[in-house]
Amino acid sequence: MEKVVEVNFGPQHPSTHGVLRIKVKLDGEIIVDAQPVIGYLHRNAEKLSEMGLYPKALIYMDRLDYVAALNMELGYILSVEKLMDVETPERAQWIRMMMVELNRIASHLVWLGTHGLDMGMLTPFFYCWRERERVLRIFDEITGSRLLYNYFSIGGVYSDLTPKGIDMIKEFVNTFPDRLEEIQSIFQKSYIYAKRTKGVGKLTLDDAIAYGVTGPLLRASGLKWDLRKNQPYLFYEKVNFDVPVYTNGDVYSRFLVRVEEMRQSTKIVKQVLEKLPDGDFYNKKYAKPMLVRMKGSGESYVPTESPKGEFGVYVIGDGSTIPYRVRIRSPSFANLQAVSIMLKGYKIADLTATVSSVDPVFGEVDR
Repeated sequence: MEKVVEVNFGPQHPSTHGVLRIKVKLDGEIIVDAQPVIGYLHRNAEKLSEMGLYPKALIYMDRLDYVAALNMELGYILSVEKLMDVETPERAQWIRMMMVELNRIASHLVWLGTHGLDMGMLTPFFYCWRERERVLRIFDEITGSRLLYNYFSIGGVYSDLTPKGIDMIKEFVNTFPDRLEEIQSIFQKSYIYAKRTKGVGKLTLDDAIAYGVTGPLLRASGLKWDLRKNQPYLFYEKVNFDVPVYTNGDVYSRFLVRVEEMRQSTKIVKQVLEKLPDGDFYNKKYAKPMLVRMKGSGESYVPTESPKGEFGVYVIGDGSTIPYRVRIRSPSFANLQAVSIMLKGYKIADLTATVSSVDPVFGEVDR
């Protein structure tokens, strides 16, 4: 006789990559149903953004996906600049592009290291943290901060690249590919890792589309969709890079997609260094004294490809210096919906690998 037992997985940190609770129904070790429960980290970022000047909201964007803060800043900045019809100097746009690609690498390294821990692998965690530390030191040199940057500004960036920062970036992109190869080999040579991830947590392409899944999860399910290619912004149409796609839709495919994305981001950063023009790093028309008087009227939304998927900020301006409405499209929120279908029919031991492969960050989920 079937006996279904309901148990709670979470909420706790860091084993669910944030304060996530999953209500799991079990028939023995088999997952019959799994429902994500969110809201434990709600900080009201959208409403807070509607209570201050346009530039002030940037600090709330930083705190969404806090391991990819620059990618969060970009979504808001591009939307506000579209709303206000702000022109951004070419150099500033190239700088933004390079910084968000470095942040994509840093974000994927956080995922890869913690994913290894979830699978019982300690060594790759240290290797990933070593490489991420190099990126954070670059950010510290250029922005003055290691995690939450407040670096992008309406009309540009707050400070130019330093000669030391450029040297650090060059050194990183020249040495990182070999080190990434070493990290990848640790995972792929592990028989246990392969057994725990291949064919586990499968998500079909039809289900991925139906659930609004984007980013590495969607590409691991077989759809070659990347906003940097399909709806280019900044200068992505001027650089060469590939969009990795795998068709199995399992945990292992998501691992392969993210590793390859780091290689492609390195290629993009190298090209930006070659193409980076001289000039202003911000539009002098929008110097700091002017920012407090900036007004927006109408509505705008610019989708961007964050490390987790489509991120964008819908902004409505009523002609005042304060946004009338700020609505965030966060990829982890949409991707997390698919967890229930990804877990059904698998064993409880597969839950950790599957949830880990989603790479949710709860500052962005609960926002």
